[in-house]
Amino acid sequence: MKTADIYIRVSTDEQAEKGYSQRDQEERLEKYCHSNGISIGKVMFEDHSAKTFKRPVWQEYMHYLKSTKGKKTDQVLFTKWDRFSRNAGDSYQMINQLWKYSVEPQAVEQPIDLSIPENKLMLAFYLAAPEVENDRRGLNVFHGIRRAKKEGRWMGGAPIGYINRQEDSRKFIAQKEPEASIIRWVFEAIAKGRYVTNELWPIARKKGLKLSRSNFHLMVQNPVYCGKVIVPAYKDEEETLVDGQHEAIVSEQLFYKVQEILKGREKPAIRPKIVSNENLPLRGFLTCPECGRTLTGSASKGSGGYYYYYHCATPCKSRFNAKSANKLFVDELKKIRPKPGRVQVFKEVLKHLYHSETDHMKVDKKRLLQRIDNESERLKKARELLINGDIDGDDYREIKAECNRKITELENKLSTLKPAPGRDMDAIVDKAVDSLCRLDELYLREDLATKRRIVSSIFPENLIISESGYRTNRLNKAIALIYLINNELQREKKGTNTDFKRLSRKVAPARIELASKV
Repeated sequence: MKTADIYIRVSTDEQAEKGYSQRDQEERLEKYCHSNGISIGKVMFEDHSAKTFKRPVWQEYMHYLKSTKGKKTDQVLFTKWDRFSRNAGDSYQMINQLWKYSVEPQAVEQPIDLSIPENKLMLAFYLAAPEVENDRRGLNVFHGIRRAKKEGRWMGGAPIGYINRQEDSRKFIAQKEPEASIIRWVFEAIAKGRYVTNELWPIARKKGLKLSRSNFHLMVQNPVYCGKVIVPAYKDEEETLVDGQHEAIVSEQLFYKVQEILKGREKPAIRPKIVSNENLPLRGFLTCPECGRTLTGSASKGSGGYYYYYHCATPCKSRFNAKSANKLFVDELKKIRPKPGRVQVFKEVLKHLYHSETDHMKVDKKRLLQRIDNESERLKKARELLINGDIDGDDYREIKAECNRKITELENKLSTLKPAPGRDMDAIVDKAVDSLCRLDELYLREDLATKRRIVSSIFPENLIISESGYRTNRLNKAIALIYLINNELQREKKGTNTDFKRLSRKVAPARIELASKV
C-alpha cells in the first residue's frame, strides 16, 4: 500500500476571495486516499503565499524528507497545482528535488502522469496559469497605487508624525501629536543651525520621537512632511513630486532650506560644535573680542584638577575662565527680568490675541459647515426633482457632480482649521510667561540641551565676551518687546523720531493774532 503525505495550503486573501478553506481541502484529500487505497502519513497545514517555497511548513517537510531519505512516503498530495506553487520556475526545481527522494508530487483534481513526456505540456499550463494570475493581480495593484499617488494620496502605513484615518469611505493621514510637534521642532532646529543632525536625534528621542538613527536621517529628507507625495519613476516617466491631500507639518520653504543645509549647499547662521560637557554650555555662542572668531572650549589639567576655558584658536589666543564666564551669563539673564506690571499686561495681550484668533476660527468653521449643509440640501432637492420627473438624468448627474465637488472642497478647507488645544490656554500662557520671568533660575536647573536652547532663543547672534561682561548686537525681537529693556518703546511713548529725514518740511503758517503783536 502506498503512503502519501497531505499538503494543505491556503493564504488569507485566497480564502477571503475564492472561498478556499483548509477543512474543505483536507476532506477532499482524505476521500481521495480512501478511494484509492492510499495510507495517509503526515498531514501538513500551511497559511502562506505560494510565490516561493520559503514557507515554514514546507521547509520543515523538506528537512523531514532529507532526514528519512523519502523512505516513509511515496507521494505528497494536494488538491490543485496552485496549492503546490504559483511560480513555474521554482516548481520544476522542487519537483526534481522531490524525485531525488523518490517522492511523487500529485494534484488530485488535476492529475498528471509525469512518466509520459507529453503530459509535461499540461503541467506547464497548470503551473504557469497561477503565476500569470498573480502577476496580473500584482500589476493591477501597482497601477492602482501609482494612480492614487499621482492624486496626492499617501499609500500604506502612515509615516511617523501621522496616523491613518478614515471618514466615510475616504482614507487619509492626519497629524499625530506629540510626534508632529517634535518633527516641526527638528526641522526648525536644523534650519537655525544650533544643532547638527546627529545631535538632534537623541534629543528628539527624549522628547518622544521613537525611531532609529538611520530612520531619523530619512525622516528629515522625506517630502511628505511639507505636504508632498513622491511618485517613483516608471518606464518613461520620471520621478515627480505632487501636492498631497494631507496636511503638511512644515512649510515647503522650511523643508527645502533644511535640504540645502543637509546637502552642504547652504550654511546655517551658526553651527557650533556638538557640546557634550556641562562645564561649557556657551561653547559656540561666544565671539572673540579681539579677532571676531567664534570661541571654542576645552579643559586644562592643573594641580587641583581640570580647569575649563573658552578660548580662541587663532593667534590672538584670547582665553576666558569658563566658570567666571558662565556666572557672568547668569547675571546677564537676571538683568532682563521684567517688572511685574509689564508682565501682567503682556499676559493679557497674549490671551486676548489667542481668544480673538480662536473666535475667528469658530466663525469660519460655522460658516463652512453651513455651506456644506446648503450643498447637501441642494443635492437633496435635485434628487426629489429627478424622482418627480421635473429634470432628466443628465441634469441630475451634472448637479450631483457639482455639489459633490463643492462639498469636497469645503471639507478640505474645514480639515485645515486646527482645533483648539484641550488644555486651558490661559493657564498655559501664565506658566510660559512666568518661566520667562525667571530665565536665570530656569537656566541653572535645566540640562545642557535646554540651556543651549535658551541661549539660542534669546540671542540670535553670538555674544561678545569681555572680562566685565557680555554685549550683543541685538536680542530676539520678541524678547526685546517682552522685557522692554531697550529705548525703542520709550521713543514711541514720547512721540519722538530719531530719523530727521522723516520729519515734515512744511512750516505752519503764522496765526494772525500773533503776527499783529510783533
